[in-house]
Amino acid sequence: MNTFKHIVVPTDFGPASARALELATTLAKAFDGKITLLHVWEIPIYPYMDFMLNSEVITRVEDAAVKHLAGALEVLRKALPNAESKLKTGPTWQSILEVIRELKPDLVVMGTHGRQGISRVALGSVAERVVRLSDAPVLTVHATDKPSE
Repeated sequence: MNTFKHIVVPTDFGPASARALELATTLAKAFDGKITLLHVWEIPIYPYMDFMLNSEVITRVEDAAVKHLAGALEVLRKALPNAESKLKTGPTWQSILEVIRELKPDLVVMGTHGRQGISRVALGSVAERVVRLSDAPVLTVHATDKPSE
């Protein structure tokens, strides 16, 4: 039987991520494991942008990411005192995979928006890429029990 001593939970702080964290917390408690809560932030750059983002904007985004992750970790530590967090910047799916390679967790639990059709093609799927390319098993969780429209 596999035990899940170390679980990585990528989060965007949305409902699907919250549900994934709940499930991961239950698993970590059952296996006396720990969770690393991961948040990846990035500044989207579009080819038609004819200006450079200044350091003030980037600093504000990073400060907000740090603040949200610290708050989420504080809440998580009430249930799992040994929980840790990690903040990365860059393309989300690539950064998640880098952390998985670095930390070598037993399991990754992540939320998925469950997009289908055109929105999935246009936006891609971070969860799908992580599932396909991860060195660790990945469990995906929807925000609700109902599939997305």
